Amino acid sequence: MEDRNLSKGQRMTNTSKEEKDGAVTNVPQQKVPSMINLKDKSSTRSVNHKAGLKTRRIITIETPYQGVSEQDYQIEKRRLQVELLRIQQKLIKNSQRLLVLFEGRDAAGKGSTIKRFTENIIPAHARVEALGVPSKKESKHWFRRYEKRLPDSGEVVFFDRSWYSRALIEPTMGYCSKKQYEYFMKKVLRWEHGLIDKGLLLIKFYLSVSPDTQLIRFEDRLNNPLTFWKLSGNDLEARKKWEVFTHYKELMFAHASSEKSPWVVIGSNTKREARLTSMLHVVRLLSGRQFEHLTGEDITATHSIKLAGVKFQGLTLQQLAILKELKLQGSDD
Repeated sequence: MEDRNLSKGQRMTNTSKEEKDGAVTNVPQQKVPSMINLKDKSSTRSVNHKAGLKTRRIITIETPYQGVSEQDYQIEKRRLQVELLRIQQKLIKNSQRLLVLFEGRDAAGKGSTIKRFTENIIPAHARVEALGVPSKKESKHWFRRYEKRLPDSGEVVFFDRSWYSRALIEPTMGYCSKKQYEYFMKKVLRWEHGLIDKGLLLIKFYLSVSPDTQLIRFEDRLNNPLTFWKLSGNDLEARKKWEVFTHYKELMFAHASSEKSPWVVIGSNTKREARLTSMLHVVRLLSGRQFEHLTGEDITATHSIKLAGVKFQGLTLQQLAILKELKLQGSDD
């Protein structure tokens, strides 16, 4: 079924091809538990009714960047980063708040994708949150843990994993109780809808990686003296429970996605493609205009501005944005 509100290359689906098609490769099979039974219609109705959920919406984006070359990747990345900076300037000017969260398995590329988002935006108005193991108090008051870290006025915040740890890795590994899990699943959409109604711009990405690709990335991390520390025993244990994680992922898509707060699923077996595709989605969603991908247009830094009688030349767009902000602040004084 086609979603007519989506741009070309986007469609509605329940899961991602990468994980669905490749889930049995090099991964032991496990008996999958069920904390909320999808076949229990009364359970599904209860969750959906309480969250004000009329229809589930999951957007899977088929990348328009398949096979992109290194040269084209660098050019396109810069074009998208320029647009992201413009979006950030608009957020600052209008005192808006943007939160972009990334979920996915270990080595799906969440951190490296966020890095490309933040490379050239104004750092004073941006933040990355990658929370560690919660304390007992934080585990008990789950939503409060994240409410403290929501974006301020004029700020964009990126979450490298988020409150959805309680829907994914925590039940997979037994880090939360059945009661905690079920409470989260029943409350999360209503909580998100409340934040959105108060003006928060929320984008939820799920990066989908196959078992084979994850294994290759694990081996690369282990063999690299600069990245070996990224691989933990917990990552390997979670890999053994691939099917269990898949089960909870499907429950999350079924119970925690709506028209107002949809999941956006992007295949991340090729990191270049995942990075560009994620950035493209945000640009097309928030820029207010259609962005044509892969035009080949190379962005050059030829900007200038006069501030306090001094002309600054040869500026990057990021430098220009900072000086413009200073100029506006000066005019307000």
